[in-house]
Amino acid sequence: MSAVLLEATGLRASYGAMEVLHGVSLRVEAGQIVGVLGANGAGKSTALRVLAGLIPTSAGVVCLSGRPIAMLSPEERVEAGIALVTGGHDLFGSLTVVENLRIGAFTQRAGFQANCSEILDYFPVLRAKRHMRAASLSGGEGQMLAIGRALLSRPSLLLLDEPSQGLSPILVEQIFATIQRLARERDLGILLVEQNTNRALNIAAYCYIMEGGKIALEGIAASLAGNPRKHALYLGA
Repeated sequence: MSAVLLEATGLRASYGAMEVLHGVSLRVEAGQIVGVLGANGAGKSTALRVLAGLIPTSAGVVCLSGRPIAMLSPEERVEAGIALVTGGHDLFGSLTVVENLRIGAFTQRAGFQANCSEILDYFPVLRAKRHMRAASLSGGEGQMLAIGRALLSRPSLLLLDEPSQGLSPILVEQIFATIQRLARERDLGILLVEQNTNRALNIAAYCYIMEGGKIALEGIAASLAGNPRKHALYLGA
């Protein structure tokens, strides 16, 4: 049985006076992919930002490998082993692929060349374009670079916010295949927020479905795939 990596219990968070997370609890084991699904505005991305420390909590407990981290800053959470990927939009377009990757390694300076080469093995297209500016990359390549940059911090928990958004079906398959490889080969815990609900259910071991800032349904992914309530919640019905 894999070790519990993330244990978040009773998370509450607000935007100003409006509470947007209402007692959310999530759990991820090492080497496990866990999906977070739901309609737009359900609170999925907010939950990831709370875990990354970008949004403060008003209540709840967050533990990483048994260590309470709710009081840590975003930078300290990166050092503790959490990496958030929000897509390719936060890349430094004027910098090369390798320069963007080097920024991701700010907590792991030693051995950058070897670590960078190891990460580029997961993304061969980036290896071929490693000296090109990030602004010249396609949407799919930018998403790969964003994931690769996060991996350079050597995280134990990877938070992925809609990695398939705006990508062609072929690139979606490549991204999801790489996500599976990362979990399997690096014993990486992955919390995956995804609009492509069926694809997420296919690769996740466990899934949470959110509605209105709460967990409305959860369970083993295979058991949720045919659940009619899942479809109703996802569509916001």
